Amino acid sequence: MVRRALAISVLLGALLPPGAAAGRQLSQVSGQIDATNVHYSSTLLRVSPVRTGVSWRVIDLNDEIELVNRSHETVTVFGYDGERYVRILAGGAVQVNENSPAYYLNQSFFAGGVQPPPNATARAQPDWVTVAKTGSFVWHDHRIHWYSNRTPYIVKDVHRTTLVFHWKVPFEVGAVRGDLYGKLVWIGEKPVSFPIGAIIAFVVLLIASVAFVVVVRRRRAAPGATPKPKREAW
Repeated sequence: MVRRALAISVLLGALLPPGAAAGRQLSQVSGQIDATNVHYSSTLLRVSPVRTGVSWRVIDLNDEIELVNRSHETVTVFGYDGERYVRILAGGAVQVNENSPAYYLNQSFFAGGVQPPPNATARAQPDWVTVAKTGSFVWHDHRIHWYSNRTPYIVKDVHRTTLVFHWKVPFEVGAVRGDLYGKLVWIGEKPVSFPIGAIIAFVVLLIASVAFVVVVRRRRAAPGATPKPKREAW
């Protein structure tokens, strides 16, 4: 099951050497502290099937998915254990299933950050709660990002772009099942670089200025130097 896979991945991540933690950005999302790692990029590659009036996109680099439903059918997104997690009705009403484990797990950036209550299971009867009537919904999805604060073992060189994994998110439009297909990529750390040429030019100019000042002062202090004429007071 996906939840078990996520838990195993977090455990493996804890055994890996630290690396990516410095690249996180913090923001406040749905009452939770959300950490988006800027070293990753999650890309939506393909939607199957494509339906007119239904659009999807990954936002915030690798953090969230946005669903917009302007069609005449209900669009449902499934959670990590295959349960119905969120749906947008044909009229635009957005409903979340509060008996879905994904409803609670998605409130934390890392898997396992929030534990679902006992009533939230994949086999529980859906408890649909309307949260908006906008026809659009944005949610955090653990399937599209790296779920640990440690660098993936597959990243051998942190300065090189590396494919971490391909991902899939199941959904349903009307009675037709489909999937979002995408990939997560480590986009690397840019090495720290300094403008060496500009620094050298500045140092040379500074040395030349200091040398000029020293020479002028020495000439003025020389014994044979011509004194400045004094102004007569009228």
